[in-house]
Amino acid sequence: MARNVVDEPNEDIVANAKKERAEKRGPFGRLALFIRQVFNELSKVVTPTRRELITYTLVVLVFVIIMMAIVSGLDIVFGTLVGFVFGGAV
Repeated sequence: MARNVVDEPNEDIVANAKKERAEKRGPFGRLALFIRQVFNELSKVVTPTRRELITYTLVVLVFVIIMMAIVSGLDIVFGTLVGFVFGGAV
């Protein structure tokens, strides 16, 4: 029973090849590669619907308000404790 064996290059060979290719590129070639990669990544972005955008915004605002309340409460508690321990005017 014969099998078709596909040799896959190991990670070191791939990394070395990429490094050599990058060294051969000039500054404009590297800039062009960067811009192509940026456009490629931007094409993968999924724009949320209006409903999703509103939902995400509300979730973030509620989270920020809750965190502000927690930090403010801790600030008041610790400020009062410090004033009590060190005899400040509270």
